[in-house]
Amino acid sequence: MAVREAGQARRRGASARLTIPCRRARLAYRGRPLVMGILNVTPDSFSDGGRYLGVGAAVARGIAMAEQGADLLDVGGESTRPGAPAVPLEEELARVVPVIGALSRRVRIPISVDTSKAAVAEQAIGAGASIINDVTALRGDPGMARCAAASRAGVILMHMRGTPRTMQRAPRYGNAVEEIGAFLLEAAARAERSGVDRRRILIDPGLGFGKTLTHNLQLLARLHALVAKGYPVVLGASRKSFIGRVLDAGTEDRLAGSLACASVAAEAGVHVVRVHDVRETVQLLTVLHAIRSET
Repeated sequence: MAVREAGQARRRGASARLTIPCRRARLAYRGRPLVMGILNVTPDSFSDGGRYLGVGAAVARGIAMAEQGADLLDVGGESTRPGAPAVPLEEELARVVPVIGALSRRVRIPISVDTSKAAVAEQAIGAGASIINDVTALRGDPGMARCAAASRAGVILMHMRGTPRTMQRAPRYGNAVEEIGAFLLEAAARAERSGVDRRRILIDPGLGFGKTLTHNLQLLARLHALVAKGYPVVLGASRKSFIGRVLDAGTEDRLAGSLACASVAAEAGVHVVRVHDVRETVQLLTVLHAIRSET
């Protein structure tokens, strides 16, 4: 049964033509995952914290990722790595809004703001963002659902157990794939009840957010089950610690593992992969899509 479901998901992914309206932009999925370039304007993100904290460095990085083939950019000003402290509102605004404003004038691809604060989302959208990427699935700020509905932005709803401060304290599930899938369906239904257009909703299983190594691998092995839920799926595996545990590798030596996850995502019909290594991921997915187009 699992093999047949996986095959069906791959065929859907290979042939589907899906357009996701996102305020100023549209995400057009044509059988190959869209590549979302990660742009952390933080001092403490697990992989690239501090590298792009200045506006000039961040904008240059965003432009470089667009030139490497990124389909969209995800700008975040608050680290959500395990144990990360909360960032005050004004500080997060100062980090992300100028970068999004400058990038919106320099690149032609959609920009997402990675935040769980409604005030940050509102100002980021005003500066040029078209997508809200909320790790709390609109639960962290009572104003976020209203902002998402009123702005007509695309909305990425992610699964996380607890908070970044608590999520890795012995996470447990009876059946991780089923429970996370059910959570995401309920989050999407809650967003729709708040006025968010179903066509604008994407779901993300939240690899590494309240999951053990086994949970992450189970989710990757059964991505087709999430794709079958009927919402576009976003996957963020890039350079995460579970890859490091499998490979016994540090953050800077996880490219091969990250590409393996992107390959699995493509085969399962995932719609967006969120990555640090844009050029390599685009090349991988381009070759995979060319091969699959001949089958």
